[in-house]
Order: sequence, then structure tokens, then C-alpha cells
Amino acid sequence: MKLFTLKTNFHGYKKGTEFYLIAESEFIGVKDFVLRTTDLTGRVSISEDELRKNFLFVKDLTTKIY
Repeated sequence: MKLFTLKTNFHGYKKGTEFYLIAESEFIGVKDFVLRTTDLTGRVSISEDELRKNFLFVKDLTTKIY
């Protein structure tokens, strides 16, 4: 799971709000992303351009087990 934070205010969420990337999908070259707030109360579905413009990647939360 990846963690993102908002660079600017976006769809009623304030700058700095943290989101988990829940799902990615691609259909005929168009990518869509679903993000949820870290408290899981909010949800946004956005395009790749909106992700790049408004969100900043923080870190990958997946753990590697050997």
C-alpha cells in the first residue's frame, strides 16, 4: 500500500491530508486511482493527471517478509 499527501486543497480536503492508494485501474491507456483518507472516512477517485498535480508520494507501506 502506498501513502500520499495532498500538495494543495482538493475536493474539500485540506493540504497535508494523508491518503492510502487503495486501487489502480487502466482501461485503453487511461489510468484511474482510488484513494482513501488514513482514517478511512473519505474516498476520492481520480485520474493520473490529478494524482500527479495534487498529490505527493510519501512512502510505500508494504513490508517484505523473507
